[in-house]
Amino acid sequence: MCTIYRLYKCANALHRWKVPLLPKVIFYLMRFGFGAVVPYTALIGRNTVFQWDGLGIVIHHRAVIGKDCDIGQGVTIGGRSGYNNVPTLGDHIVVGAGAKILGPVRIGDYAVIEANAVVIHDVPAHSVVAGVPARISKQPPAEFICPDEGWSPVRKKNRYSHVELHYHR
Repeated sequence: MCTIYRLYKCANALHRWKVPLLPKVIFYLMRFGFGAVVPYTALIGRNTVFQWDGLGIVIHHRAVIGKDCDIGQGVTIGGRSGYNNVPTLGDHIVVGAGAKILGPVRIGDYAVIEANAVVIHDVPAHSVVAGVPARISKQPPAEFICPDEGWSPVRKKNRYSHVELHYHR
């Protein structure tokens, strides 16, 4: 399990128990020791992985990240000028290195955000987005997404370290 995630969980638990100073100390340890801004007030789901020990990651203090997410280095998840809300990421999201997710956007479950993409609009579930600004580059047909049929996406890394979505029954 990632060191940054462990430190976050510890600081978050101390914050919920209303311990006054230790969450801030842990936050600054992460900030200066690892170069990651992962506030203890953010909501981050279980088994989330920060690649490269969270190097250069910046997360807004009100951001919501679902469970089993994989976040690359240099990712920014934060607000945007003129908007009060911040991003909400679903479960099983893969965010590539250097991606920016800005403003009041919702990222659907099993979505993939490719490296250096700038996401400023909502991303539907089971889709792959890339570019500046991010556009949907791959989305499976509707019959593959239907949970009643028993189809489920499986993430596999190919030999070039790109994440691909494969659908099986």
